[in-house]
Amino acid sequence: MMPFKTRSAMLPEQKSTQVWVAVLLFVLILSTAVEAAGPVVHIIPVSGTVEPGMAAYLKRVVSSLEKDDSAILVFVMDTFGGRVDAAFEIVETICTVPRERTIAYVEKRAISAGALIALSAGTLIMKENTLIGDCAPIIQTSEGHEEAGEKTQTVLRAQFRTLAKRNNYPQVLAESMVSKSMEVYKITRGEHSEYMDKTTWQELSEKEKATITSKSTIVSEGELLTMDDKEAADLGFSRQSVTTLDQALDVMGYGAYQKVRIEENWSEKFVRWIQPFLPILMLLGIGAVYTEIKAPGFGIPGIVGIICLGLVFFNQYLVGLADYTEILVFIIGFLLLGMEMFVLPGFGIAGISAIVVLAAGLVLSFQDFVLPDPSLPWQSDLMIKNLGLVMGSALGALLVSMSVVRFVLPKLSKVVKGPYLDATLQDSRAESTEALGICAGDQGIALTTLRPSGKVRIRDIKVDAVTQGDFIDPATPVRVARVTAGHVVVETIMEKEKK
Repeated sequence: MMPFKTRSAMLPEQKSTQVWVAVLLFVLILSTAVEAAGPVVHIIPVSGTVEPGMAAYLKRVVSSLEKDDSAILVFVMDTFGGRVDAAFEIVETICTVPRERTIAYVEKRAISAGALIALSAGTLIMKENTLIGDCAPIIQTSEGHEEAGEKTQTVLRAQFRTLAKRNNYPQVLAESMVSKSMEVYKITRGEHSEYMDKTTWQELSEKEKATITSKSTIVSEGELLTMDDKEAADLGFSRQSVTTLDQALDVMGYGAYQKVRIEENWSEKFVRWIQPFLPILMLLGIGAVYTEIKAPGFGIPGIVGIICLGLVFFNQYLVGLADYTEILVFIIGFLLLGMEMFVLPGFGIAGISAIVVLAAGLVLSFQDFVLPDPSLPWQSDLMIKNLGLVMGSALGALLVSMSVVRFVLPKLSKVVKGPYLDATLQDSRAESTEALGICAGDQGIALTTLRPSGKVRIRDIKVDAVTQGDFIDPATPVRVARVTAGHVVVETIMEKEKK
């Protein structure tokens, strides 16, 4: 009996062991499958003009992936650049991700602000026959596009220098993408090579210069560093020139991976599409609001104005430039506008205040600051540009709305069916004494000289009159001789008749 009992007691332990072995095998198989699948590579297009809409899109994408420590972010570059403030915001967003998880893949070009964005990624890989560089800041003046001043260039050079230190790029070469005044040499001492600008070269002592075995000019003064894929690889920027994105990922050592392409959502596409039309929407909106203020009641111009200005504000809100401050300013502006239209007669302080407040709200909605930061020189230029944009739109809207009221609206009667009251008094005549309220025998006084026609006052009524041929001086007492065919005929009252 003892063997039978011992065998029965061991059965549960054997089953438990088998279960644990099965669980371990399942976990091992699952982990092997995950490793075989590899990391998830997120493909993020960076194409078109660099502007706030692109910054909002990239911020949304990076924020959605920040909790995934294994996610690889590949920024596919194809841009000629754009706004400096948007580029700085994008760089700040990319730098929140550990550098080993970010790759900039130049598919066509990364020029100007695009170069700044590309260098912010931890690794740069370029497709064959692509370009990167030329990041000189440009401002719009009355004479056209001009290179920004030293204050702006200094800030940009500092940003390029910071990114070069972060990602182990040649610092002086990175700075030479910004300023034409820099001249950069490649200096060789034995087997060691380095890059040096003209100023540093001139500060070397003769003894130090004697140790240099070769010196070649990489960037000449008056030029900006712009590199193709091979030059970028030779100068220490690009990891390698490739023909496809898959080859770029192979270069990075990702033998197995899953690619997920992240596109803009409908709202981001909408705000980027509508961005070029914002000045036109502002012009239409301000003009419609002005027309509504000048017209009685509330009608189509008011609705059009609210829709146009609302689209402008909604666009800026989606890209992150407009916030609660701008919302409050707009609400105050529309409240003042409502008071002007429905409470206060005419066009006065409330109407003027509404236009000023709405204009201030529009200016603030085009920038992410209230007052310019002295350490960011382009903010002053951007604020001046925004003021000019809003004031120009307001002036244009005023001229357009006045032209519409003067020339367009009167002609609508020929297009839109009536009924209309279009009779005038151009050919009307008073044919009876009742129409004038003046009868023969009424007395008055001459207001002007009658030779023989002029003005007379009869019972506080100022009327045109004629004499029977005589001249009558002003302030002479007169009497109505008769009223015929709408004409008042007067004569002088003699002294004896007065008595």
